Amino acid sequence: MTAQRMPADLLEFEEPVAVLLKEVEALGLLPRTQQRDAEIASLRRRADQVRAELYRHLTPWQRVLVARHPARPYTLDYVERLFTGFREIHGDRRFGDDQAIVAGFAWYKDRPVLVCGHQKGRDTKQKVARNFGYARPEGYRKALRAMRLAEKFHRPIVVFVDTPAAYPGIESEERGISEAIAFNLREMASLEAPIVVMVTGEGGSGGALGIAIGDRILMQEYAVYSVIPPEGCAAILWRDAGRKVEAAAALRITAPDLTARGIVDEVVPEPPGGAHTDHEAAAALLDAALERALRTVEAEPAGTRVDRRYRKFRNMGRLGIEFVDETG
Repeated sequence: MTAQRMPADLLEFEEPVAVLLKEVEALGLLPRTQQRDAEIASLRRRADQVRAELYRHLTPWQRVLVARHPARPYTLDYVERLFTGFREIHGDRRFGDDQAIVAGFAWYKDRPVLVCGHQKGRDTKQKVARNFGYARPEGYRKALRAMRLAEKFHRPIVVFVDTPAAYPGIESEERGISEAIAFNLREMASLEAPIVVMVTGEGGSGGALGIAIGDRILMQEYAVYSVIPPEGCAAILWRDAGRKVEAAAALRITAPDLTARGIVDEVVPEPPGGAHTDHEAAAALLDAALERALRTVEAEPAGTRVDRRYRKFRNMGRLGIEFVDETG
């Protein structure tokens, strides 16, 4: 007897859900009756309950798998649901355009804003064009060019972070990927425009941080944010990428961990079973958090906002030390 395969959109830890859905599928092939329809509905409810229970007790590695789910909403999915009149900006005016990062002006609840974020792509053609969300130097330079325009025209900046890392290829090194990210860190720290950052999937290392310096950092419930992917951490520490599960726990990459350490300001809940199960519900939950965050940061004077932003990031990494107000 051959083992039954799980549905493609289910993750390895969701096998109990897969068993119930297989039963639903089998019953659906039989002639419809009122009793059978009731049984199918009962199984679907049970599957939803099992999924919700699984997601209440995810390990750090399981959260990594959820954050990487191929059906998870990306930047343009949220743009479609939360913004109107989006007009994309292309090119860094130095080398070319990088489709792994999208940026453009739009309207959010009758206010003009700049939207910027990583984009991974859905099918094979899109993934190749978007380089699987791995941005090159021109992507970060394009993002900063757009952000400076937002500052010039007094528009808030909304950032969506979802990338495994910056692209490590030879062409990236030749065109100065480290310089591009470092320059963005410095410039974003001093932009007078309000900046709200949302980590919606993978927040991978400098590739994420290159557009993630903001006044308010929001993070979806099952997203991850780390200086290195678990596989890379395990390969460096133990020379064994197979210890990725152990590394994920050690890195403290989950939303609750990062909120406790003051790196993330607010955890945004996701629909039961993760954002990939219901894009509309995920967008609605993110919408409420974004509106609160924008209202908060826009109410502050620019000087106060920039100073607070600088001190927030300056104090990250001070292990065992309370937050220090450097202004005295």
